[in-house]
Amino acid sequence: MTYYDQVKEAADAVKARVHEVPRIAVVLGSGLGDFARSLEGGVSMPYRELPNWPASHVVGHEGRLVVGTVRGRTIAALAGRSHAYEGHELRTVTFAVRVLGLLGVQILVLTNAAGGVNTGFAQGALMVIDDHINLMGNNPLVGPNDDRFGPRFPDMTEVYSPRLRRIADEAGRDIDRRLPHGIYVALLGPSYETPAEIRYLREIGVDAVGMSTVPEAIVARHMGIEVLGISCISNMAAGVLPQPLDHAEVMETTRQVRGQFIALLEGIIGRL
Repeated sequence: MTYYDQVKEAADAVKARVHEVPRIAVVLGSGLGDFARSLEGGVSMPYRELPNWPASHVVGHEGRLVVGTVRGRTIAALAGRSHAYEGHELRTVTFAVRVLGLLGVQILVLTNAAGGVNTGFAQGALMVIDDHINLMGNNPLVGPNDDRFGPRFPDMTEVYSPRLRRIADEAGRDIDRRLPHGIYVALLGPSYETPAEIRYLREIGVDAVGMSTVPEAIVARHMGIEVLGISCISNMAAGVLPQPLDHAEVMETTRQVRGQFIALLEGIIGRL
């Protein structure tokens, strides 16, 4: 079975279990999966029940696809993603996005928990991603191109939709939250960055650092999907504060902001 056939088999399995195919999807980062529980009439599909779907084994990533409604709009919410640092190839990491594209999703909201490189950011800030830098050492489009997914050389001038970024700003104002904008960089992980690496990233214009999102954004644009990215600044990056980094801190910060995070996503979706 080809990779395309594997993706199509998974997409067909999702279609068979839902009443309406979603046109909007959200990928939920570490500790942000509570949004999936807020969907009305949600149909929950554990990844293990969907053919060919890679499992998510990271704490804070539940591993299920939920299709339901928000503000009267049918959406798909992915509670958990796969990461390259788990040993997956990038085409495995981006499998879910490929499935969403074949389902007919036209708008994809990518969220993540990220380290704050910009010292002007506060822990718990929700940052709108304006652009990204790929320092993972690989690209999900490497290898033979399947034209059924998209063109060989897709344009990446505007990976993150200016229209969707404006909508995010409007939704932020509605909940009295000013959303900073910035550049997100993806590194392979799983070790956190060194203080020297963070100084380097700051020099090249990075505002937030993480280990996901960029491969998914590339694949989504390859398929012509409009993309919005939001980072929850869950901790300050190495060397910013005189303390070691800890995944438990990431989870605690996302827990504290989940109410405003859900309100922000609902406000964005309500405007689409």
